[in-house]
Amino acid sequence: MDQWEDLTMKFFKTLAAATLVVAAPAFAQEQLSVATGGTGGVYYPMGGGLAEIINNHVDGYAATAEVTGASVENMGLIATGDADVALALADTVLQAYEGSGRFEGQQLPMVRAIGVAYANMVQIVTLDGSGINSLEDMVGKRISIGAPGSGTEVNAEQILSANGISYDDIDEQRLNFNETADALANGDIDAGFWSVGAPTSSILNLATTNNIVMIELGADELAAADAANPVFAVTTLVGGTYSGVDMDISVIGVPNVLVVSSEMSEDLAYAITSAMFENIAELQAVHPAANQTTVELALSASPIPLHPGAIRYFEEIGATVPDALRP
Repeated sequence: MDQWEDLTMKFFKTLAAATLVVAAPAFAQEQLSVATGGTGGVYYPMGGGLAEIINNHVDGYAATAEVTGASVENMGLIATGDADVALALADTVLQAYEGSGRFEGQQLPMVRAIGVAYANMVQIVTLDGSGINSLEDMVGKRISIGAPGSGTEVNAEQILSANGISYDDIDEQRLNFNETADALANGDIDAGFWSVGAPTSSILNLATTNNIVMIELGADELAAADAANPVFAVTTLVGGTYSGVDMDISVIGVPNVLVVSSEMSEDLAYAITSAMFENIAELQAVHPAANQTTVELALSASPIPLHPGAIRYFEEIGATVPDALRP
């Protein structure tokens, strides 16, 4: 090899090494897990939308939405550090924070809120001709009460027991939203509970091929259910939300909370809160439930204290943070 060839080879080796250095990332992105729910509900698309917002607007982090059993499981995932952000029903969040209900003896004082994201509606669905028109009609019937570890299961038990119905009175089936819709369509169950934002894909799909009936609680049933849970509120499912459900229906509403751990850094919690509210149109494009995601709602109904990073963002934009929401 002559001197020119030797210099040429050294040049290309140096160029290749330089190219490798340039192509390598300046730093590795830290991975974040967003705990959601089943694919047939609203948590999954909402969590996926939030993950995309983090990916696009929070430097140094990459987020992924994870399918889970929803609220109860999600609180456990936050406590163990297996999830960084989670959606969960307000009553489940409160039980976890206090160590009550499903979390008796396993208090999770480290959970903190970014804020309330939107409100669920407890939707009780059957098919036309089932003969089920009230909670009382469910006695002796096959009823899906939601997936194990879900907020739906918690809400279903509360509503039933508040009206004098226990699991001994029904044939309870613990199915997720898609499984509940399929079981109704196949005649394997008689009715099912959904505690989820409206509309939700699993009910929408069921209504395209079956004549669904949304069971409306009577005034006394609503009052009993409302009194059973401090975060319950009577709200309205607007007629036309689902095919075949043309009239407005009174239902139980439950806020959904975006939850993180107190161990999350203030800067990261601030960045996530800021990214979500400053780019809320991106989340609204994913699911209409995000139309409810406002600063006002975020600060109105959280059952647990806010993370200091979220408080920093809200105060920065001039919002008043209630003393009850400060750690």
